[in-house]
Amino acid sequence: MNNKGFNWFFPIAIIALLLFFGSNFLGGDAAKTIDEDGFFREMQAGKVQNIIIYKDIEKADVFLTKEAKSAMVSKTGKENNPFSALDMAPKADYSVKYGDLQLFLQKFEQIKATNPAIKTAKDYGTGKSPFADILISALIWIAILGLFYFLLFRKMGGGGGPGGQIFSIGKSKAKLFDEKERIQVTFKDVAGLEGAKEEVQEVVDFLKNSEKYTKLGGKIPKGVLLVGPPGTGKTLLAKAVAGEAKVPFFSLSGSDFVEMFVGVGASRVRDLFAQAKAKSPAIIFIDEIDAIGRARGKNNFSGGNDERENTLNQLLTEMDGFGTDTNVIVMAATNRADILDKALMRAGRFDRSIYVDLPELHERRQILDVHLKKIKLDDSVDRDFLAKQTPGFSGADIANLCNEAALIAARNSHEFVVKQDFLDAVDRIIGGLEKKNKAIKPSEKRRIAFHEAGHATVSWLTEHASPLLKVTIVPRGRSLGAAWYLPEERQITTTEQLLDEMCSLLGGRAAEQVALGDYSTGAQNDLERAYKQANSMVTIYGLSEKVGHVSYYDSSGQSDYSFSKPYSEKTAEVIDDEIKRFVSEQYDRAIRILTENKDKLDALANKLLEKEVIFREDLEEIFGKRAWDPELTEKPVTNTIPEKDLPEVLETPQIKEKEEESEIQAPESPTQL
Repeated sequence: MNNKGFNWFFPIAIIALLLFFGSNFLGGDAAKTIDEDGFFREMQAGKVQNIIIYKDIEKADVFLTKEAKSAMVSKTGKENNPFSALDMAPKADYSVKYGDLQLFLQKFEQIKATNPAIKTAKDYGTGKSPFADILISALIWIAILGLFYFLLFRKMGGGGGPGGQIFSIGKSKAKLFDEKERIQVTFKDVAGLEGAKEEVQEVVDFLKNSEKYTKLGGKIPKGVLLVGPPGTGKTLLAKAVAGEAKVPFFSLSGSDFVEMFVGVGASRVRDLFAQAKAKSPAIIFIDEIDAIGRARGKNNFSGGNDERENTLNQLLTEMDGFGTDTNVIVMAATNRADILDKALMRAGRFDRSIYVDLPELHERRQILDVHLKKIKLDDSVDRDFLAKQTPGFSGADIANLCNEAALIAARNSHEFVVKQDFLDAVDRIIGGLEKKNKAIKPSEKRRIAFHEAGHATVSWLTEHASPLLKVTIVPRGRSLGAAWYLPEERQITTTEQLLDEMCSLLGGRAAEQVALGDYSTGAQNDLERAYKQANSMVTIYGLSEKVGHVSYYDSSGQSDYSFSKPYSEKTAEVIDDEIKRFVSEQYDRAIRILTENKDKLDALANKLLEKEVIFREDLEEIFGKRAWDPELTEKPVTNTIPEKDLPEVLETPQIKEKEEESEIQAPESPTQL
């Protein structure tokens, strides 16, 4: 049962209310009929206020005075209809059927002339059919009850599920895609992610040809978990599954189970799986499952997570409990797999965990092909160049890059999107909007020039630092200047490489001291990154001789909820000393390099002040080619971080160069002033 049938409760309730109130309203207060003699007696007693005569139906309505009405109520003990205020016109107290109208009016005038105190008014009207009164009253009540039904039940239950009724609030909010409504995305629209696509294609094949696998004794997997950084295509992959699979596909977010009412989350889980089992074989996709799948018992001091835990318990039971022998596969996506409950991750629930990583060089090339189909490109655009230009970009970043390049081309009135538009788009996405009109004093501009020249000089003269691509002192975003590098994409990083990168980070402040004799607050970002790198070398990678080959990093994420450190106070002092030693040694090394090459530092800073933006060729004119640069041959595109779950402090934003003619295409993070 999918519980989506018509609810007869409300129509029956409306009919009952209509009969209860309508009977009293339509017939309970009908005017009492009297004869002519009775009317004239009431008139002579001064009880009649006015009379309305209907010539066409030989009838007259009699309306009593207030005193007469009060006396009649106290005598009979009957109250007026409480709904009389809803009437379009007041009701008559009596109804008179007269014979000859001329004789009736003659007697009426005779009584008034005999007794001048009688003030009864006379009026004429057009008679109405009683059926018309009944029809009008019925329509009024239907409109009132309809408005009552809409305001109370439809609005109160608007977020509750099918039908929008308050009693359906526990129904699932999943959107169903079946033969009536299909998603147009297929695996052809998912570029890259070859390994992940193979896994999910097999899941689709499980449901289409289950006998192929079960005849050998195998079981269809219960769940598939897509894990990876934001923007890598996890939800897009699920959409492709929905487009490829010829089975019902239920799609919803983890937050759809969350509601302010107790027990609603568990009820929606039960209803979701009931619908999926009714349409088996089927696929359920839960995006951002960490909203309800967070580990239980963590940081629950006030008991505020009980409702979420009840929802998770119900999900665990539905995925692998008694009576779950159905062809329903659960797909889920998250970028916080480390905080998911262990019971959710065990075999039998999520049997497969697919890691969707950032795309590599050839995958970025395929993603660019997908997003550039709808863009009018100039012949000068080299897709291989753009793919090399965007290491560390996710699929969402590349889509944003293509869109931003098209907007920049339109802003510049280009007929086609050219290569420079893409380079400007990269600069804007990573570095921020260029602020050419920002007022900077000449003394500050000179300091910024030496700061950025220091970064460029140290990185050029150290073997393992990323070679420079571009230096600018034009303010962009929150930075007053930036140096753009070519990072070598590698799988592991040695101690020498880390130290050279740290020395390059500290080159800006060292240049201020060498050239100007003091330093400013502009190196805050450099010092922060240098500290994080030194801290990681000591506490994570075990690269300190004093601390030893020990890593205090907890990849499971359990330490996030702990207030204690995994080492003693004595060890903490040693760690602090080692971090300070690493930073101090590299700062002294940067001072030494810049002092030995002060003339070249001055020349580079002056050229930077003159041009505001300099490129690799300008450095080669001053320093010459790098002796250890192996002709800048193309290197394999890999991650610079050795493990997929390293802490966020080691992740650096990727920055790209703006030079068209440069043969070096891979960018690196800017050194911000």
